[in-house]
Amino acid sequence: MTRFDQIEHACLTDVGVRRSHNQDNYAVQLASDEEGWQQRGHLFLVADGKGVHAVGEKASEQAAQVIPHIYQKHAQQGPASALRRSFIEANATIHACGQQNREFEGMGTTATSLLLRPEGAWIGHVGDSRCYRIRDGVIEQLSYDHSLLWEYARLQHLDPDEVEDIPTNVIHRCLGPEPLVQVDIEGPHSVEPGDVFLLCSDGLSGPVSDQEIGAIASVLPPAEASRFLVDLANLRGGPDNITVAIIRIGSGGESAGPTAKKRRPLVPTPPWWVTSLVAGILLAVGATLLMRVNWAGFGMLLFVLAIGAVGGGLVGLVVHYRRERNRQDTEEDLPPPRAHRRRVCKIERPLLDKIVRALQALRKRADEKRWEPDWNQFQEHHNRADELMKQNDLSGAFREYCRAMLPLTRALHERRQKEEVFQPVWDKSR
Repeated sequence: MTRFDQIEHACLTDVGVRRSHNQDNYAVQLASDEEGWQQRGHLFLVADGKGVHAVGEKASEQAAQVIPHIYQKHAQQGPASALRRSFIEANATIHACGQQNREFEGMGTTATSLLLRPEGAWIGHVGDSRCYRIRDGVIEQLSYDHSLLWEYARLQHLDPDEVEDIPTNVIHRCLGPEPLVQVDIEGPHSVEPGDVFLLCSDGLSGPVSDQEIGAIASVLPPAEASRFLVDLANLRGGPDNITVAIIRIGSGGESAGPTAKKRRPLVPTPPWWVTSLVAGILLAVGATLLMRVNWAGFGMLLFVLAIGAVGGGLVGLVVHYRRERNRQDTEEDLPPPRAHRRRVCKIERPLLDKIVRALQALRKRADEKRWEPDWNQFQEHHNRADELMKQNDLSGAFREYCRAMLPLTRALHERRQKEEVFQPVWDKSR
């Protein structure tokens, strides 16, 4: 990444089907110009509150407010140090709130952040909300679940999907309950044009598989993908609050917006203090030459200017040295960044067959319940998908089938609160 405006993003949160309150929150803090991009970058965050009703909601709201603010305040210390400090201060804020009010005792929240900077992507993480990177038909989980299941899998050297008889929603680390918290900071992960990063709460990663998340986010624009993923989690029963943030880098596909390419200069612009030192030296040389040809007045003027330029350059050099020294002192010795899990998410025939079955079931239900979706939109995308299937364009067909389902899920969303019994129509295991 070379420019601050080479991203397209969308965020969405939903209460789900079975919850009365939404305890999830998200935050987006974008650099507004090239200078902000170089110094601070773009920050995205998803938080999933833990506790009864307003307790969890308040904890996640505080995380979404404190972490971006503290990060921006201390960004000059370096990404790892600033991210860690922002998480620690958020933990202290939430913990203090829980201690001061008995009703809020034990309040907590997960928090997973993605920081995009010129050198790459940084992950700050506590809990079991997730950060993924999708690239070339592979989805990688860049965050480690702080859950009982993942810890057991790690100790037994197993894939978490192979573990049975252990609850999936029990976490052993989050912001708030304890005065101190261990924060995972990893980076910088590489960033390439066409990469898609996705943050989500377990309300999405629970009902929807990694392969499905990767396939949907790779073929649809962020806004459509976010809406479809939330709808899909609700089709699976919507057992929890659902939050998703999708960030697409560059122009890697149909859905990416236009990006302006900027040529890098062949010779980078030197810091101001280097320019000042060079100018001071040149002025001093000029003053010496003028004095030799008996232009003493002009020579003395240039000599004074030379002293000022060199003095200013030396001051700048000292300030730069101290900043670099402070940065090296505050930056941490981090392990190399890695993906904690990888799954292939290429569009293949079994996934297409699954979505076709889901479309048929949802359409039948719409007829039985006399919903009123936009049938023209449904038919237009369905016909286009059928044509792409005949051309063996599996990715294009999958994209259009997803778009054909959207008017049906929108109609379901409008009706679901009126139904006494909700039965999922697209089962994860099918």
